Amino acid sequence: MKRLALILLMVACTKAPATQPPPAAAETQSGPRIVFPDGYAVHVEIAADDETRTTGLMYRDQLRPGSGMIFLFPRDDEYAFWMKNTLIPLDMVWIDVNKKIVHVKHDVPPCKVENCPSYPPNVPSRYVLELAAGVAAQHALKAGDVLRFEGLDHVIIR
Repeated sequence: MKRLALILLMVACTKAPATQPPPAAAETQSGPRIVFPDGYAVHVEIAADDETRTTGLMYRDQLRPGSGMIFLFPRDDEYAFWMKNTLIPLDMVWIDVNKKIVHVKHDVPPCKVENCPSYPPNVPSRYVLELAAGVAAQHALKAGDVLRFEGLDHVIIR
């Protein structure tokens, strides 16, 4: 009887500990990202040439949580954006060369007509970040906030 109890005790003590559930996909996703002042990170697709900047987020019916697109331009200018063939509402965040937000446009509606309105920032910028509508407000992004770019140092901008 003692021997049986000892064996059961040894088996119980050598049993592998319960495993932790895997982290959420957004936590394990690697690659380029933009980090907000509150620490929230958005994993971004990169639009660094004319073709990808022209296409942007057109024809997408959703954005995964915690994702967006960063448009990288070779020089400062006033980059107006429009929503032609964009199927989901977006927030647009214009950012200067020092990674400081210079303008935010919230909840820009999709456009399914030929002559879509244009949304100019009326201020020079170097980058534009597109996010799912509501994300900028949820994280209180505003002009003057500084963002951190990670994993974008070696991108060639054309």
